[in-house]
Amino acid sequence: MSIAEKTKGKFEKKTERYEVKAHPQTSRLYHIDLSKDSIAKFLDKVGMEGISVQHLEYTTYARFLVASYLLDQVGEEFGELLRNIVNDRESGGFTLGLQGVSENTDEYVIFSTAISYLVGTPNFDAMSGKYYARFTVKDTDNSDSYLRQAYRRFTLHTDGTFVDEPTDWLLMMKMVEQNACGGESRLLHLDDWKELDVYANHSLAGHKFSYKAPSSKNVSQEVERPTFFNYNNKPGICFIDQFVYPETIDQAKYLNDLSNSMENDENVIELELPVGDLVVLNNIFWLHGRAAFEKNPNLNRELLRQRGCFHK
Repeated sequence: MSIAEKTKGKFEKKTERYEVKAHPQTSRLYHIDLSKDSIAKFLDKVGMEGISVQHLEYTTYARFLVASYLLDQVGEEFGELLRNIVNDRESGGFTLGLQGVSENTDEYVIFSTAISYLVGTPNFDAMSGKYYARFTVKDTDNSDSYLRQAYRRFTLHTDGTFVDEPTDWLLMMKMVEQNACGGESRLLHLDDWKELDVYANHSLAGHKFSYKAPSSKNVSQEVERPTFFNYNNKPGICFIDQFVYPETIDQAKYLNDLSNSMENDENVIELELPVGDLVVLNNIFWLHGRAAFEKNPNLNRELLRQRGCFHK
């Protein structure tokens, strides 16, 4: 039975306020359309309550409040639906957006916060000093990681490799995009990787590698993590090529071969994400990266990131 046959209809649903359907690019993901009326009423409520981005940054409980305002418009069951999708091994991800109701990036932050706090609790992002991070990709870059380097592929990885707290899920939202060709989100579900068994059953699969972040991440600690681990009786993965520190030639070859195998797998998805849309992924069995952009001196893309743990 194909993945499409297994997942078809599992979470698909249509109400007056939202519709959940198979993603047009991949049967692994769902796409959720919220009604424009529900989005507008949510944003109106946020405005009436005087909740700004700064208020969300300074007052943690306000983030739960905006999540509740969204539930008021789409139904109390909506949060459970999102959590069920992200926890579902056969899928583990969805996209949704603001349907063109707003082009205000502050409202993008507020909307994404409502979604993230329905899925779980975002971790502190040391790179930005907030519970979320916004970062741009432009023609030139002087950073110390591939995150902002436009003209090379940002290789497949999971988030949270160099911090000592769980990173169960990841949210990415496209805030701004100008003069951009390429740069699609590259995604790979662990179970679609053709050579998963080769690397998950390797003698180094459970070895605890050291991870250290560059200075731009504002994280000085060093953590040790196995590449593969048991997650509900199936493999989970923790990996990023830039920040892992092997100690032997054999370890380096294992990591290099693993990365090359994933990058060249035929099941990698290049996801098109419009401005104002976001994608949420289970970080334990989804890997993500970014395709290279075509050269343009006026390139400007801004993304928002949130990542965290599931509700306890």
